[in-house]
Amino acid sequence: MQDQLARTSPPDGRVVRSIENAIAPTGGLTLLKGNLCPEGALLKVAGLAKLTFSGFATVFENEEDCARAAISRRIVPGMVVIIRNEGPKGGPGMREMLGVTALIYGQGLGEHVALITDGRFSGATRGMCIGHASPEAAVGGPLALVQDGDPIQIDANAGTIHLAISEQQLEERRSRWRPTQRVLSGLLEKYSMSVRSATVGAVTHSGAVDWPFETDDP
Repeated sequence: MQDQLARTSPPDGRVVRSIENAIAPTGGLTLLKGNLCPEGALLKVAGLAKLTFSGFATVFENEEDCARAAISRRIVPGMVVIIRNEGPKGGPGMREMLGVTALIYGQGLGEHVALITDGRFSGATRGMCIGHASPEAAVGGPLALVQDGDPIQIDANAGTIHLAISEQQLEERRSRWRPTQRVLSGLLEKYSMSVRSATVGAVTHSGAVDWPFETDDP
Protein backbone atom coordinates (compact mmCIF):
# COMPACT_ATOMS: atom_id res chain seq x y z
CA MET A 1 0.00 0.00 0.00
CA GLN A 2 2.82 2.41 0.82
CA ASP A 3 4.42 1.71 -2.56
CA GLN A 4 1.13 2.51 -4.28
CA LEU A 5 0.82 5.79 -2.38
CA ALA A 6 4.38 6.70 -3.31
CA ARG A 7 3.49 6.36 -7.03
CA THR A 8 0.51 8.73 -6.85
CA SER A 9 0.68 12.35 -7.96
CA PRO A 10 0.74 15.11 -5.33
CA PRO A 11 -2.47 17.14 -4.69
CA ASP A 12 -3.26 19.45 -7.62
CA GLY A 13 -4.23 22.29 -5.26
CA ARG A 14 -7.66 22.74 -6.82
CA VAL A 15 -9.72 19.53 -6.65
CA VAL A 16 -7.44 17.73 -4.23
CA ARG A 17 -5.81 20.10 -1.76
CA SER A 18 -2.97 19.65 0.64
CA ILE A 19 -3.54 20.09 4.37
CA GLU A 20 -1.62 23.37 4.22
CA ASN A 21 -3.98 24.65 1.50
CA ALA A 22 -7.24 23.33 2.94
CA ILE A 23 -10.54 25.12 2.25
CA ALA A 24 -11.33 25.05 5.97
CA PRO A 25 -9.43 24.04 9.12
CA THR A 26 -11.81 21.11 9.63
CA GLY A 27 -13.73 18.85 7.30
CA GLY A 28 -17.39 19.19 6.41
CA LEU A 29 -18.46 17.54 9.66
CA THR A 30 -17.78 18.62 13.23
CA LEU A 31 -18.08 16.51 16.36
CA LEU A 32 -19.88 18.23 19.22
CA LYS A 33 -19.75 17.14 22.85
CA GLY A 34 -21.21 18.44 26.08
CA ASN A 35 -23.68 17.64 28.82
CA LEU A 36 -26.46 17.21 26.24
CA CYS A 37 -24.50 14.69 24.16
CA PRO A 38 -21.69 13.22 26.30
CA GLU A 39 -20.84 10.60 23.67
CA GLY A 40 -21.00 13.15 20.87
CA ALA A 41 -23.19 14.43 18.06
CA LEU A 42 -22.48 15.38 14.45
CA LEU A 43 -23.03 18.72 12.72
CA LYS A 44 -22.52 19.34 9.01
CA VAL A 45 -20.72 22.70 9.00
CA ALA A 46 -20.19 22.89 5.25
CA GLY A 47 -22.23 25.82 3.96
CA LEU A 48 -23.25 27.16 7.38
CA ALA A 49 -23.31 30.95 7.58
CA LYS A 50 -22.56 30.93 11.31
CA LEU A 51 -21.19 28.28 13.60
CA THR A 52 -22.84 29.25 16.89
CA PHE A 53 -26.45 29.22 18.05
CA SER A 54 -28.29 29.87 21.29
CA GLY A 55 -31.99 29.28 21.76
CA PHE A 56 -34.72 27.54 23.71
CA ALA A 57 -35.81 23.95 23.34
CA THR A 58 -39.07 22.81 21.77
CA VAL A 59 -39.36 19.07 22.25
CA PHE A 60 -40.97 16.51 19.93
CA GLU A 61 -41.14 12.83 20.78
CA ASN A 62 -40.85 11.69 17.17
CA GLU A 63 -40.37 12.90 13.59
CA GLU A 64 -44.07 12.91 12.74
CA ASP A 65 -44.97 15.33 15.56
CA CYS A 66 -42.25 17.73 14.44
CA ALA A 67 -43.34 17.49 10.79
CA ARG A 68 -46.90 18.42 11.75
CA ALA A 69 -45.62 21.43 13.69
CA ALA A 70 -43.52 22.54 10.73
CA ILE A 71 -46.40 22.18 8.28
CA SER A 72 -48.63 24.29 10.53
CA ARG A 73 -45.88 26.94 10.83
CA ARG A 74 -45.32 26.43 14.56
CA ILE A 75 -41.53 26.37 14.17
CA VAL A 76 -40.28 29.93 14.72
CA PRO A 77 -36.88 31.68 14.88
CA GLY A 78 -34.91 31.11 18.06
CA MET A 79 -36.12 27.56 18.62
CA VAL A 80 -33.83 24.62 19.25
CA VAL A 81 -36.00 21.83 17.88
CA ILE A 82 -35.49 18.51 19.68
CA ILE A 83 -36.59 15.31 17.91
CA ARG A 84 -35.96 12.35 20.18
CA ASN A 85 -36.71 8.62 20.26
CA GLU A 86 -35.43 8.27 16.69
CA GLY A 87 -32.06 6.66 17.50
CA PRO A 88 -30.94 3.11 16.75
CA LYS A 89 -33.00 1.61 19.60
CA GLY A 90 -35.71 4.24 19.83
CA GLY A 91 -36.67 4.38 16.14
CA PRO A 92 -35.94 1.61 15.97
CA GLY A 93 -33.50 1.98 13.14
CA MET A 94 -32.33 5.62 13.28
CA ARG A 95 -34.51 7.18 10.60
CA GLU A 96 -33.25 10.03 8.45
CA MET A 97 -34.71 13.44 9.39
CA LEU A 98 -34.29 15.05 5.96
CA GLY A 99 -38.05 15.52 5.47
CA VAL A 100 -38.36 17.72 8.54
CA THR A 101 -35.24 19.74 7.77
CA ALA A 102 -36.49 20.31 4.21
CA LEU A 103 -39.76 21.71 5.59
CA ILE A 104 -37.90 24.03 7.97
CA TYR A 105 -35.35 25.18 5.39
CA GLY A 106 -38.05 25.67 2.78
CA GLN A 107 -39.76 28.15 5.12
CA GLY A 108 -36.58 30.24 5.26
CA LEU A 109 -35.72 29.16 8.81
CA GLY A 110 -32.55 27.24 8.04
CA GLU A 111 -30.23 29.76 9.71
CA HIS A 112 -32.75 30.87 12.37
CA VAL A 113 -33.44 27.62 14.23
CA ALA A 114 -31.34 24.67 15.30
CA LEU A 115 -32.39 21.03 15.24
CA ILE A 116 -30.99 18.27 17.45
CA THR A 117 -31.93 14.62 17.10
CA ASP A 118 -30.74 11.15 17.98
CA GLY A 119 -31.80 10.22 14.45
CA ARG A 120 -29.60 10.76 11.43
CA PHE A 121 -29.16 13.05 8.42
CA SER A 122 -27.99 12.68 4.85
CA GLY A 123 -25.45 14.83 3.07
CA ALA A 124 -28.26 16.96 1.60
CA THR A 125 -29.15 18.44 5.00
CA ARG A 126 -28.70 22.21 5.34
CA GLY A 127 -28.77 24.51 8.36
CA MET A 128 -27.86 24.02 12.01
CA CYS A 129 -28.93 20.36 12.06
CA ILE A 130 -27.27 18.11 14.62
CA GLY A 131 -27.75 14.36 14.43
CA HIS A 132 -26.50 11.12 15.97
CA ALA A 133 -26.89 12.65 19.45
CA SER A 134 -25.61 10.03 21.88
CA PRO A 135 -26.53 8.45 24.18
CA GLU A 136 -29.95 8.38 22.57
CA ALA A 137 -33.16 9.24 24.40
CA ALA A 138 -34.45 5.66 24.40
CA VAL A 139 -31.69 4.58 26.79
CA GLY A 140 -32.05 7.61 29.06
CA GLY A 141 -29.47 9.88 27.44
CA PRO A 142 -29.67 13.58 28.36
CA LEU A 143 -31.77 14.21 25.24
CA ALA A 144 -34.57 12.36 27.06
CA LEU A 145 -34.42 14.89 29.90
CA VAL A 146 -34.80 18.10 27.88
CA GLN A 147 -37.98 20.08 28.49
CA ASP A 148 -39.66 22.85 26.51
CA GLY A 149 -38.00 26.18 27.21
CA ASP A 150 -34.61 24.82 28.28
CA PRO A 151 -31.75 27.06 27.05
CA ILE A 152 -29.27 25.34 24.74
CA GLN A 153 -25.95 26.68 23.48
CA ILE A 154 -24.15 25.32 20.40
CA ASP A 155 -20.62 26.31 19.39
CA ALA A 156 -19.19 24.45 16.41
CA ASN A 157 -15.94 26.43 16.66
CA ALA A 158 -15.32 24.98 20.11
CA GLY A 159 -17.07 21.68 19.35
CA THR A 160 -19.49 22.06 22.26
CA ILE A 161 -23.21 21.60 22.86
CA HIS A 162 -24.55 22.58 26.26
CA LEU A 163 -27.91 22.25 28.02
CA ALA A 164 -27.81 25.31 30.26
CA ILE A 165 -29.51 23.92 33.37
CA SER A 166 -27.92 22.82 36.62
CA GLU A 167 -26.57 19.34 37.23
CA GLN A 168 -29.02 19.11 40.12
CA GLN A 169 -31.95 19.71 37.76
CA LEU A 170 -30.61 17.06 35.40
CA GLU A 171 -30.29 14.55 38.21
CA GLU A 172 -33.82 15.27 39.44
CA ARG A 173 -35.21 14.70 35.96
CA ARG A 174 -33.11 11.57 35.53
CA SER A 175 -34.53 10.09 38.74
CA ARG A 176 -38.07 10.55 37.36
CA TRP A 177 -37.36 9.35 33.82
CA ARG A 178 -38.91 6.13 32.61
CA PRO A 179 -38.39 4.60 29.15
CA THR A 180 -41.17 4.98 26.62
CA GLN A 181 -43.20 1.80 26.34
CA ARG A 182 -43.35 0.66 22.73
CA VAL A 183 -44.91 -2.47 21.29
CA LEU A 184 -42.49 -4.15 18.91
CA SER A 185 -42.36 -7.64 17.50
CA GLY A 186 -40.35 -9.82 15.19
CA LEU A 187 -37.15 -8.51 13.69
CA LEU A 188 -37.73 -4.94 14.91
CA GLU A 189 -37.87 -6.14 18.50
CA LYS A 190 -34.73 -8.24 18.07
CA TYR A 191 -32.93 -5.35 16.40
CA SER A 192 -33.91 -2.86 19.10
CA MET A 193 -32.69 -5.22 21.81
CA SER A 194 -29.31 -5.86 20.20
CA VAL A 195 -28.33 -2.61 18.45
CA ARG A 196 -25.63 -0.49 20.06
CA SER A 197 -25.08 3.26 20.23
CA ALA A 198 -24.55 5.37 17.12
CA THR A 199 -21.13 6.25 18.51
CA VAL A 200 -19.96 2.71 17.73
CA GLY A 201 -21.76 2.54 14.41
CA ALA A 202 -25.19 1.30 15.53
CA VAL A 203 -23.87 -2.24 15.09
CA THR A 204 -25.68 -5.34 16.30
CA HIS A 205 -22.62 -7.24 17.48
CA SER A 206 -20.43 -6.91 20.55
CA GLY A 207 -17.15 -5.97 18.94
CA ALA A 208 -15.15 -5.31 15.80
CA VAL A 209 -13.05 -7.72 13.78
CA ASP A 210 -9.43 -6.73 13.18
CA TRP A 211 -8.91 -5.72 9.56
CA PRO A 212 -5.72 -6.98 7.87
CA PHE A 213 -4.34 -3.59 6.79
CA GLU A 214 -0.92 -5.09 6.02
CA THR A 215 -1.12 -7.48 3.10
CA ASP A 216 1.26 -8.96 0.59
CA ASP A 217 -1.40 -8.99 -2.13
CA PRO A 218 -0.61 -6.77 -5.15
